[in-house]
Amino acid sequence: MSTPFPFTAVVGQDDLRLALLLNAVSPAVGGVLVRGEKGTAKSTAVRALSALMPEVDVVSGCRFSCDPDSPDPGCPDGPHAPGAFASRPARMVELPVGASEDRLVGALDIERALSEGVKAFEPGLLADAHRGILYVDEVNLLHDHLVDLLLDAAAMGASYVEREGVSVRHASKFLLVGTMNPEEGELRPQLLDRFGLTVEVAASREPDQRVEVVRRRLAYDDDPAAFAARWADEEAAVRARIVAARELLASVRLGDGALRQIAATCAAFEVDGMRADIVMARTATALAAWAGRTEVLAEDVRQAALLALPHRRRRNPFDAPGLDEDKLDETLEEFGGQDDQGGDGGGDDDPDPGPGGGPGGQPEPDDAPQGDGDAAARPEDGEGGEPQPSGSGAGEQRPARAAEPFRTKVLSVPGLGEGAAGRRSRARTEHGRTTGARRPRGALTKLHLAATVQAAAPHQRARGRSGPGLVVRRDDLRQATREGREGNLVLFVVDASGSMAARQRMSAVKGAVLSLLLDAYQRRDKVGLVTFRGSAADVALPPTSSVDAAAVRLESLPTGGRTPLAAGLLRAHEVLRVERLRDPARRALVVVVTDGRATGGPEPVALASRAARLFAADGVASVVVDCESGPVRLGLAGRLAGELGGTAVTLDELRADSIAGLVKDVQASRRAA
Repeated sequence: MSTPFPFTAVVGQDDLRLALLLNAVSPAVGGVLVRGEKGTAKSTAVRALSALMPEVDVVSGCRFSCDPDSPDPGCPDGPHAPGAFASRPARMVELPVGASEDRLVGALDIERALSEGVKAFEPGLLADAHRGILYVDEVNLLHDHLVDLLLDAAAMGASYVEREGVSVRHASKFLLVGTMNPEEGELRPQLLDRFGLTVEVAASREPDQRVEVVRRRLAYDDDPAAFAARWADEEAAVRARIVAARELLASVRLGDGALRQIAATCAAFEVDGMRADIVMARTATALAAWAGRTEVLAEDVRQAALLALPHRRRRNPFDAPGLDEDKLDETLEEFGGQDDQGGDGGGDDDPDPGPGGGPGGQPEPDDAPQGDGDAAARPEDGEGGEPQPSGSGAGEQRPARAAEPFRTKVLSVPGLGEGAAGRRSRARTEHGRTTGARRPRGALTKLHLAATVQAAAPHQRARGRSGPGLVVRRDDLRQATREGREGNLVLFVVDASGSMAARQRMSAVKGAVLSLLLDAYQRRDKVGLVTFRGSAADVALPPTSSVDAAAVRLESLPTGGRTPLAAGLLRAHEVLRVERLRDPARRALVVVVTDGRATGGPEPVALASRAARLFAADGVASVVVDCESGPVRLGLAGRLAGELGGTAVTLDELRADSIAGLVKDVQASRRAA
C-alpha cells in the first residue's frame, strides 16, 4: 500500500483543510465540495484525510461494517450475534466517474432470485464506504442518475436496491467529498445544495509558498515513507484533536443568539429552503468543538456562513460564486446579542485546522491551461477595405453587452441516438421508459421480466418442472431496452462581422446565444463556439462541458470587418470532425447565428454555399438564427438554412419564445427537399 502525502504537510489551502476537518469532527455537516483549478492539491488533501480518521469497530465478518454497539437491524448479513467485533482504519472509497449503477449500489443476482428464490447480493461502493469517506473526483462529470443515487444515500443514511420486486436495504453513512474543476462544467444547483460545505481553491501566487510546495513534493517523491515519518508527530496531534473534538461535540451549546444570527444570515442572502440553516448550525457547532469550546460564538457563525452559503447562492451557471463579506458582517452585527458573547474560553479560539500553523499542500501535476486570444481586428465591410495587420483596431467596435437571457423551448436532434445521458434528444439509454427486450450482451443489468417468462415458458415440461416455481435458464433472460434522453454537442457559429456590429442588434444576438447556452447547461450538453469576421474564423471555445466559459468568451466577443461565412462554416465542420473522433456517440446540433451575408475573397457566396452542403451531406442537424434587420430583407439566412439541410428562425421569433420544434422539423424539411 502506498504511503499517502501527510495532511499536515499540505502547504496553504486553509479553508480546504478546515472544511475537511470539520466533517471529520461532525459527519452530520454533510460533506465537502471542493472547486478549483488544476493542480491545487484537491485530491491530495482529500486522500490524506483518511489517515487522520479514528479507527472504527465493526462486527466481525459483516460486509456492511455494522457497528457492534448498534448493529443495523436490517443488515443483509444479519442478524449479528453480540460480542464478535474487530477494529480497522476508516476506509476511503473512491467512486470512478465511469462507474456503473451496479458498482455504486451493489448488484442482485437476478438469475438466482428467479430460479432459486435466493437474495444473492454483492455489495457496492456505498456499502464499502459506510462509516468512512466516499470520494468522487470530478464529481461534475458523474452521470446524473449516479449523482442522484449517491446524494439520496448521503441524505437518508441508507442505500436501497430494487430489481423486479426483489429489494435489499443496508445502512450507508459516510463523509461525502467531491472535487471538481469548474472549467469542465458545473453541477446543477439542486445537487450543489446537497453538499454541506463548499471550498474554492486556487494556487498561491506567493513565490516563497510555491517554492515550499515544490520542495515538499520532491522530498515526498524521493522517499514517501521518510517524508511521512517527518510529519508523524503533527499527524498524531491532529488525529488526537479530532478525537477530542468529537467527544466535546455533544456538550457544545448553540444558543438562541447564535441561532438568530444563522437564520438572519440565510434570510439576508436569500438562500432557498432550510437546509442552509441546518448546515450552518452544525458547522458552527463543529467549529466550536474544534476550537475546544462548549459555546458557539459569532466568529463560528461567520466562518460557517463562508463555508456553507456561497454555493447555495448560485441559481444558474452564469452567477459568480461567493459571498459579500461586508453584508455578512452587517447582518451578524445587527442580530448579535448577549447570548453570543459567552463561552468558557477553554480552548484555542483560532479555527485554523492545522497544529503549529504550518500545514500545506502539494498540487498534482497537470497541464498548463491553453491561452485564448481574440481574432485580429479587421476593417468594416465596404468597398476597397483591406485586412489590417493583427492587433490593429481598425473597424473593430467595443464588445456589446448581452441582453437579458430568456427561456427557450426545446431544440432536439432528430432520430434516436446512443450518446451520453442528458436531457435533450431521444436516445437508447440505461434509464428511461422500457421500449422492448433483447438478449443480454454481457452481464444482465435491467431485466425484462415479462419477456424472460415468455422465453422460459415453452420449455418447462422439457426441463422437468414439477413444482410451482418457474425453471429459468441463462438463455431465457432478457435485457430491457430503454429510451431516454441524451446530451448533444451544441456548436455555436457566430457572425461577428461589421454587418452585425450595430450595438442594439449585437446585444440581442448575444442575449439569444446566452439563452441557448443556459438551455444547454440545463440539458447536460457540451458546447463549443466558433466566431468569424474579417478574413478568418476562430475557435473561441473548443467543445467543453463548461457553458459559463462559453458565456465569458461571448461577452468579450469583438465585432467588425468583412463576413467570411465560408471560413466560419469550414472551421465548424473541422471542429465536428475532430470531436466525432473523440466522442463518436455524441450527436451534434449546429446553431449558426448570422444575417446570411458572405463577403471578402473570391466568390464568397459560392464558397459559403459549398461549405454549407458539407453539413447536409453529413446529416448534421442545424438551425440558422436569422439576424437580418431593416425594412428590406434579402432572405439570405433562409437560403443558408436550406443548404445546411436545417431550418431558419428570425431573431425576433427566437426572443419571442417561438422556437419550438425548430430542429425536429429538420427531418421533414429534408424529406421535402
